[in-house]
Amino acid sequence: MNFQQLRIIRETVRQNFNLTEASAALYTSQSGVSKHIKDLEDELGVQLFIRKGKRLLGLTEPGQSLLGIVERMLVDADNIKRLADDFNKVDEGTLTIATTHTQARYVLPPIVNSFKKLFPKVHLILQQASPVEISEMLLMGDADIGIATESLTTEDNLASVPFYNWKHSIITPQGHPLTQIPPREITLERLAEHPIITYHGGFTGRSKIDKAFEEAQLDVDLVMSALDADVIKTYVELGMGVGIVNDVAYDTERDHRLKQIDTDLFGVNTTWIAVRKGHLLRGYGYEFVSLCAPSADIKALKKIAYPND
Repeated sequence: MNFQQLRIIRETVRQNFNLTEASAALYTSQSGVSKHIKDLEDELGVQLFIRKGKRLLGLTEPGQSLLGIVERMLVDADNIKRLADDFNKVDEGTLTIATTHTQARYVLPPIVNSFKKLFPKVHLILQQASPVEISEMLLMGDADIGIATESLTTEDNLASVPFYNWKHSIITPQGHPLTQIPPREITLERLAEHPIITYHGGFTGRSKIDKAFEEAQLDVDLVMSALDADVIKTYVELGMGVGIVNDVAYDTERDHRLKQIDTDLFGVNTTWIAVRKGHLLRGYGYEFVSLCAPSADIKALKKIAYPND
């Protein structure tokens, strides 16, 4: 048994039992993948995969039991490498951050700038994704840190700390009728009189927007849903509707053709920072978390994420 065989087992499952895709992901030949699987099955004396001819259809019961062990072994193997690197190359390595457009575009730039000054030799990678994809990337080991509002706190295998709290703002063209009303007098009923442009489901607090209108028993003319605030603001500027966005997404200088109206109609949201439990994060990774959330209890996060550290 060797680590290459274990990686092949894991990747074959990740690629939905497609050996062509698994071999491409591991930069090896399909015949090599098949041989490694057969050799491991022969060594263990059990069949790990359900087969139909040469095709793999799924995992057998022993294969399902083995997969969890394989995942843990490969995570620990990566942790051993990170542990050694933490002592040998304190300020060198790679840090992959998975986050949404809103965080990458409006929140993280000054933090990334500070981090690069502190750790110029660390290769920082930002991966933009949806909240669900960010959670999956963390669980699969494809990202070290995830930052999003949704999905991160509902997964048992992730450890998270709050990043910052925020509210939704109403965005309108300059001179729009809503700008003539004192903000405190803007109700859900008045807002629902206008076409609405906001985030796609599962993004940036959309569930709270839907809940507010539903509880008020209001029908909303949702003319457009988008994955990021820049698209929302573009079509608000064209007069297509009134926008509802994360309040950090309004830039006074760049968005001078638009008006931001602060509101408490949709409650308070929290953006979270998460790491996978059992994943040994390098020291500079925790430093990145500290830059994001200076008041976060990093020791507590370490203890939850990696109790053996």
